[in-house]
Amino acid sequence: MSTNINAKANLIWEVATKLLGVYKPHEYGKVILPMTVLKRFDDILKPTKQKVLKKYEEIKDFEVKDPFLTEASGYSFYNISQYDFEKLITDPDNIENNFKNYINGFSDNVIDILNNFKFENEIKTMAENKLLYVVLEEFNSKKAYMGLDEVKTEDMGYIFEELVRKFSESYDEEAGAHFTARDIIYLMTDLLIAEERDVLINENKIKTIYDMAMGTSQMLACMTDRLKQLNKNAIVDCYGQELNPETYAIAKADMLIKGGDADNFKQGDTLDNDKFEGYEFDYIISNPPFGIDWKKQKKAVENEVVTGNKGRFPVGTPKISDGQMLFTLNGIAKLKDNGRMAIIQNGSPLFSGQAGSGESEIRRYIIESDWLEAIIQLPTDLFYNTSISTYIWLINKHKNVIREGKVQLIDASNCYENRRKNIGNKRKDISEECKNLILKAYDDFQNKEYEEDGKSVESKIFKNADFGFYRITIENPEVDENNKIIKDKKGNIKADSNKRDFENVPLEEDIDEYFEREVLPYNKNAWIDKNKTQVGYEIPFTRYFYKYIEPEDSEIIEQRIRSNEKDIMSSLEKLFKEGK
Repeated sequence: MSTNINAKANLIWEVATKLLGVYKPHEYGKVILPMTVLKRFDDILKPTKQKVLKKYEEIKDFEVKDPFLTEASGYSFYNISQYDFEKLITDPDNIENNFKNYINGFSDNVIDILNNFKFENEIKTMAENKLLYVVLEEFNSKKAYMGLDEVKTEDMGYIFEELVRKFSESYDEEAGAHFTARDIIYLMTDLLIAEERDVLINENKIKTIYDMAMGTSQMLACMTDRLKQLNKNAIVDCYGQELNPETYAIAKADMLIKGGDADNFKQGDTLDNDKFEGYEFDYIISNPPFGIDWKKQKKAVENEVVTGNKGRFPVGTPKISDGQMLFTLNGIAKLKDNGRMAIIQNGSPLFSGQAGSGESEIRRYIIESDWLEAIIQLPTDLFYNTSISTYIWLINKHKNVIREGKVQLIDASNCYENRRKNIGNKRKDISEECKNLILKAYDDFQNKEYEEDGKSVESKIFKNADFGFYRITIENPEVDENNKIIKDKKGNIKADSNKRDFENVPLEEDIDEYFEREVLPYNKNAWIDKNKTQVGYEIPFTRYFYKYIEPEDSEIIEQRIRSNEKDIMSSLEKLFKEGK
């Protein structure tokens, strides 16, 4: 972000100082964000304002007016009120009524944004506290001018993003709940297009992108930015759904501010109110919530499960306490036959749930379908609102032939730059150098370690079957007080349910051979209940990358302890002498 853009955002945010006393710092965004949207629209509509008013007088009795008015304005929105920001401050005594008249003059897509911001409440609060005129006066100053002749569409997007970031930071412990940093997003975008760069550069086809939990839509913006960098003539259509009304309003406003069409942004719960049923996309990029229960969506989700392959969740559901794998299934259902998805998850989807559980069956469905292309472990302390380990899952409906039947795991947990200034829990960044090192490991597709300037990345390649296993049930006989095996009336040995054991047998290994080698030598009376054998899948990521570190020699430890003891005693003696 350039200094000018950052400075502009800071100047706009300074308006918030006028709100002090009536609003708390974490509430400033409720006024600043919608006012920024309105001022941007006001400034860019100014050159065609009279043309729109004239056209409205001509067609005001028409049943359908939008096409005529958007054509007159030159944008996908318009305003038919006689007022604008300049005229509003000429009549301080009627500022509230005039401002409402101005608001109501906007096209429906802008009014929808303001309704989701719940801006009407803020208008009333500001008016009652004599702040509305003050804020409008500040936004009429030169520093707040946002016309196209001074602020380009792309720059306005960055300014708005910076305001959103400031709003996020003001939440303190909740900072980043609806905001994913660009260093993470650009890694995801570059992973998504890594194998298609040459094709994308030379084709002008329409590409569709979908984010099922779009937040402020920054992932969609970054993905569009990447595709446009490769091919300025590319046509990119963005689709997104967001549950939080205010965050949805930010996303929609951001799209309109950039000059785009925000009709493909929908508000609602993706899991139980899918706004894009039947849609398929080229790319999906998303950071859905994890560790959040889906109790509210349970009925709708389970009703869809019973529809099988007609729905988004054909293989069942994960545990009720964490719905992130439902988002993964939703994404897979919406990918084209050659589509690719990058989705962020925590460690739970790698291994939670035993064989036969919903989580294991979802992993089995993805891996046996040969859709899981790669998983990248990110550094900790990378997100604004969490410091835990996170992973990017790459899903590909049509793998490159060299990747068929295989999965690449990449440990990039030691590939980062420390931030000079923390933002919430974000203490680390993925620098350009770090990103390139991760991309090199991905592109090479080898079992190999990479090191550069103290940063390291390790890549390992596995067969799909390496993650599968048979969970076998090993029964032990029930014995009496004399340690004799008890049989039933038919002469069959009775199993002791209190001594039942379980073993995980690698999928490519013969169960009987495993049993004879690993169990019978130590328990000659045991047997397998083959009716209870289940297939499971897990990805023990940490175990695959574990490196044994030999313990320090005991003599060296003893020497260090003695040295420390000597230093302590010396310090104490010195202290006592000074005390005397």
